Amino acid sequence: MSQPFSRHRRLRKTPAIRSMVRETILHKSDFIQPVFVTYGTNVKEEISSMPGVYNFSLDTMQAEIQEIAELGIPAVLLFAVPEVKDSVGTGAYAQDGLVQQATRWIKANYPNLLVVADTCLCEFTDHGHCGVVHAHECDGHIEAEVDNDESLTLLVKTAVSQAEAGADIIAPSNMMDGFVYAIREGLDAAGYKDIPIMSYAVKYASAFYGPFREAAQSAPQFGDRKSYQMDPANVREALREAESDVAEGADMLMVKPSLAYMDVLRAVRENFDLPLVAYNVSGEYAMVKAAAQNGWINERGIVTEMMLGFKRAGADMIITYFSKDVVRWLREEQ
Repeated sequence: MSQPFSRHRRLRKTPAIRSMVRETILHKSDFIQPVFVTYGTNVKEEISSMPGVYNFSLDTMQAEIQEIAELGIPAVLLFAVPEVKDSVGTGAYAQDGLVQQATRWIKANYPNLLVVADTCLCEFTDHGHCGVVHAHECDGHIEAEVDNDESLTLLVKTAVSQAEAGADIIAPSNMMDGFVYAIREGLDAAGYKDIPIMSYAVKYASAFYGPFREAAQSAPQFGDRKSYQMDPANVREALREAESDVAEGADMLMVKPSLAYMDVLRAVRENFDLPLVAYNVSGEYAMVKAAAQNGWINERGIVTEMMLGFKRAGADMIITYFSKDVVRWLREEQ
């Protein structure tokens, strides 16, 4: 006579059985490793709030890229910290800009490693905003407005210069209205019809970005980014943002951050069939590192659970500062 309950544990009895029925699998091809490039020579400076993550000058970056390629991680996401910043982010679209120089070196030496170029102005502007700012003083304090359409012109220049340098994927993160449409038109007009756009379609005005802003020296000098990045309270708005980007020609969609936004990842996955990217951002990384260094958590276990969570929620790719660690762990398991 059969039992009046189910024996679910039968499929958990041994490691071999658990492996055979596992629904969600991590693979090295899932990951994209961010890389920060800075000015100068012989610079490898650890970011204090992100242990194990560094700002590299172009010469020291080479060993980092070699390690990433040898691990079999398929792509890097490039950010830059220029020596000189100005009000219109000239370094973002300069032919000899840091992202452009790093891209040329990577494609010359590791042609099979995909270069994803972050397309924004905030790292290159002296005010730290993601576009052209018109500011004025009001009642003793500075009020500023980011000019959407004027910013689009410079973002197109940035994307085209990155494609000219050899970037495989353009990843605009600025959250200006119409940025995908403008960049798609600009790339096509410049002869880069085959360069895909990985849109930061759903990017929240998040407190989780703090360590990144230290790394990229890109914190706003006044005001905040809440007028163009999304309110963390909203998910229907995220679907409207993604829908617009799909209509404008995006090839991939991203949700950033991801850990506190698993519901948004799932909603985007269920409503759109484009490849979906989860960005496991700097604050999420820093929290895990801090807790692990204090001996409060098992870092490997926590990180593995997070990565599985992103994929289970619907992500096809994961941008994470843990990429190298995860791929090493996967090798050990094999």
